[in-house]
Amino acid sequence: MPPWLDAGRLRSAELDLRGAQALHRAATRPLLLHALALCSRLADGPLWVALILLLPWLDPARGGRHALLMLALGAVDLGLYYTLKRSTRRQRPFERCDSIRACLKVPDAFSFPSGHTLHAFAFALPLSAFYPALAPLLWSFAALVGLARVALGLHFPSDVLVGALLGSATAGLMLFWSA
Repeated sequence: MPPWLDAGRLRSAELDLRGAQALHRAATRPLLLHALALCSRLADGPLWVALILLLPWLDPARGGRHALLMLALGAVDLGLYYTLKRSTRRQRPFERCDSIRACLKVPDAFSFPSGHTLHAFAFALPLSAFYPALAPLLWSFAALVGLARVALGLHFPSDVLVGALLGSATAGLMLFWSA
């Protein structure tokens, strides 16, 4: 690797670690930690499955179609998520830095990308398109999930950023193809 490229990569990794440390330090108050942990737990897989199952009953006219699209999106995102996790094998921040601790149990061994953030953004985009009145709540929740994952010591900021971009991209493609 050319020295200039390697130096840029090392600077990016250092900035990523500093961002993770700063957000982790900022979230040391017990009440804030509990709120972030709750937000992170809400973004676990069962929430998305329950939402998919409820859509046909919440919106009898269009919910069935929306649920099928969301199910397909979830399957694509899950495949992408596992492929990237297994191929990159990036350590989590609490494993690389003594000043960061894991505030929740991790669902898998690797950090990149943030699956919680990927799914939160992937579901926020189509649900916002289907039900625009929910958009502020959905996007706020998705952003809070990403923030929580870093503050809780489970991800680097770049894990969350890439998760948000991938989730948004796959959801955008799904909406484009289904139109």
